[in-house]
Amino acid sequence: MTRSEAQGRLPGIAPVSVVDIGSNSIRLVIYEGLSRAPTVLFNEKVLCGLGKGLATTGKMDAAGVERALAALRRFRALSEQAQATRMYILATAAAREASNGPDFIERAEAILGQHIQVLTGEQEALYSAYGIISGFYHPDGIAGDLGGGSLELIDIQGKTIGPGVTLPLGGLRLSETADGSLLKAKSLSKTQIAAATLLEKGAGRIFYAVGGTWRNIAKLHMEIRKYPLHMMQGYELPYDEIAFFLDEIISGANSRDPAWSTISKNRRALLPFGAVAMREVIEVMRPKSVCFSAQGVREGYLYSLLSEEERGLDPLISAANELAILRARSPEHARELADWTGRMLPFFDIEETVEDSRYRQAACLLADISWRAHPDYRGLQALNLIAHSALISITHPGRAFIALTNYYRFEGLHDDGRTGPLAAIATERLLERAKLIGGLLRVVYLFSASMPGIVNDLTFRRTDNPDIDLEFVVPKAHVDFAGERIEGRLQQLAKLTGKRLAFVFE
Repeated sequence: MTRSEAQGRLPGIAPVSVVDIGSNSIRLVIYEGLSRAPTVLFNEKVLCGLGKGLATTGKMDAAGVERALAALRRFRALSEQAQATRMYILATAAAREASNGPDFIERAEAILGQHIQVLTGEQEALYSAYGIISGFYHPDGIAGDLGGGSLELIDIQGKTIGPGVTLPLGGLRLSETADGSLLKAKSLSKTQIAAATLLEKGAGRIFYAVGGTWRNIAKLHMEIRKYPLHMMQGYELPYDEIAFFLDEIISGANSRDPAWSTISKNRRALLPFGAVAMREVIEVMRPKSVCFSAQGVREGYLYSLLSEEERGLDPLISAANELAILRARSPEHARELADWTGRMLPFFDIEETVEDSRYRQAACLLADISWRAHPDYRGLQALNLIAHSALISITHPGRAFIALTNYYRFEGLHDDGRTGPLAAIATERLLERAKLIGGLLRVVYLFSASMPGIVNDLTFRRTDNPDIDLEFVVPKAHVDFAGERIEGRLQQLAKLTGKRLAFVFE
């Protein structure tokens, strides 16, 4: 089987690559294709420090330029090796501001063999906003993208993008302008951020934090607090907690914690300056929370290339459907489950919000992705695959709900040592809902044998029988499915819900 015939890849799309030339690092990301929820095929970063000394000399660092050009030569080879059909190259603050920027771009274009888009501050802010819109469900707040040379702030409400501003407060630039002094960095940040009047409209909303330095702040928080799910996308902290943590980083109060060893040496020195910038932003904005994003300019740029129809798709449902195509015994059966469970919930007096419905549909679409594992480990594999997958447009409690639903579907409607960490993330309400959906799936899978064509023939119904609350109605054509095992599963569901349940074949 050749590479082009690999069954682990989605049909009908071709790889594309994005090269992001930033002030501190340059990165190549090769995606499986241009889609609403693109999957990363390959990802490599090189810390070149192009913006080192830019604030004082007005030029990109000479050694950094040579490292960047060498990396770009490798990136082109990697992109071609991956058979990327298009390469999009974006350059940000250092390239647009340095006096030797045009010369660097000319040399880089000769190596890459195509045009490099040097983004203006406004374009950088716009694509950062698109990255948030791409990765979050109906975002409402202000996005901040901290690079090495600049900080972009922009207002987002749903798909409406408000005013944006670019400030010379990138982590690398701030540390150099402040001569390594955090006290001076705070003063510089306060002065610059005071001019960002758009922050005044962010009170009580969410601050979406984008950029490598800020993601490392989230990573450090997870490590120090021993948070069980190491997933940057959607990691959200209330204002008081993140403000206190930023103060700890700035003061050095937690600098001896072993968790700092998980941060790369190149990032550690800039982390306090990133903390200073964020602390000043949220001090002015007063958001209800800070939510970290793994989606940024690169993903936002790809989102901008989609059609209006594709932009309107739900990336969570799209990604779950794609995983069903790649890993389920029958994607059609998975879609039947997503529809069927929605129709059954009212019988158990459950009302869903739009977000509840999205998570339930995704859980059903992913309900069979671990079937190739040994039966004893299907539940655990489903738990791990879902909890650690690159799903977007989902909260951490929502991710825990989907993973736990499918664990319960395989392992039974109880908690154990494996569910404890994720159960602590999910709310009590979502935990109860996960067991209900898991219980429904445990019953219906014994009829379907994981194949389509029967699920929609089954239904619950209310009854006047004083001894029964709900009947599970099965057409007589399916009477041969009757047996002790399905009866046992139904009574497990009855115990969970407190409703008296019985099969009726008619």
